[in-house]
Amino acid sequence: MKVFVAAQLDKWESYDDMEEKLRANPDFCRSIALPSISGSQLSRRINALPTEYAQQLFQRVVHIIQDMTKGHKGINKAVGRLKIVDSTHLKLPPALCDWAFVTKGWNVVKMHTRIVVVSEDISYPDKIIPSTGNVGDVETGELLVEENNATYLMDRGYPSKKNVTAWVDKGINFVVRITKRITATPIERYECQHLSVLTDAKVQCSYSKKALRLIEFTDEAGTLYRLLTTRWDLPAEQVMDLYRHRWMIETFFKWVKQHLRLVKIWSTKPQGMWNQMFLALAAYGLALILQLQMKTKKKLWHFLRLMRTYMYKPYDAFKEALFRKKSKTTRGRQKIPIRKTMTMFEGTIAMIKPQRKK
Repeated sequence: MKVFVAAQLDKWESYDDMEEKLRANPDFCRSIALPSISGSQLSRRINALPTEYAQQLFQRVVHIIQDMTKGHKGINKAVGRLKIVDSTHLKLPPALCDWAFVTKGWNVVKMHTRIVVVSEDISYPDKIIPSTGNVGDVETGELLVEENNATYLMDRGYPSKKNVTAWVDKGINFVVRITKRITATPIERYECQHLSVLTDAKVQCSYSKKALRLIEFTDEAGTLYRLLTTRWDLPAEQVMDLYRHRWMIETFFKWVKQHLRLVKIWSTKPQGMWNQMFLALAAYGLALILQLQMKTKKKLWHFLRLMRTYMYKPYDAFKEALFRKKSKTTRGRQKIPIRKTMTMFEGTIAMIKPQRKK
């Protein structure tokens, strides 16, 4: 597992690349007690590794982050911590992955994810559910929304009568978007001065026997949003702004796919794919742990890029580079230089045809 986590952190592109990197860095191999291993052996290992082991590694990383961030109160004191729930898909080759068939030309697996937002700058995944592509978001609603220690943000794929009833019975705070077809009968309306808010009301709907709060608003493009929530304590405009934090999970998905190359699959077997998901997020968590330990103001991507540059260098060199101050690049106010005539083309090798000036 250490090799695969290193592969995610250092962006090793293939099994051949992994084999070459390991051969070129014997000190690293000794540090993880690995005498030698080939690319084909690694390919077999990812498929044979019990997914429970990869999941346990990910959970251990999450527990460390939880301990390091327990003092953070959330995006602000009034709102507290957020937990954002959504899913993303990874496309697989149809010829090799019949088991992931959803529809013609669409063979995918899904990573149902919950991220914890402990501050405006710090968020991390604390639970994922790997699945085949035909598992709907609504089917994971009870598994990902399970504790009443945060406000959950979700899109339209998650509410159902079963899910919402369970969330309300558990006393869970949530803000979830619902579709236009869901009927909500107003019991009491509240005043709101914000121009974008169309409705703020206590309503009865088919999702729950208990009354819920409905807030309807439009964005800059005129798109209508209908939010069902149990946050009675917040002003309507704050609930509206709260839902906009849902973009953070979309940014997270883009980050792990782009910077950890999660779209570069290591296996076409189910177990290999599940393992890759857990190991990729463990790598993300380890980078975040080191960033928190170093107390740097650098963004996680810049921090990871520096990690890659100094991965096989002494730790002190990495630390020095991390806190190196930028050198002054400007010489202050300068006189306007006199333009000198320059010869643009020199030599006799290239063919140059004079331009016709209009």
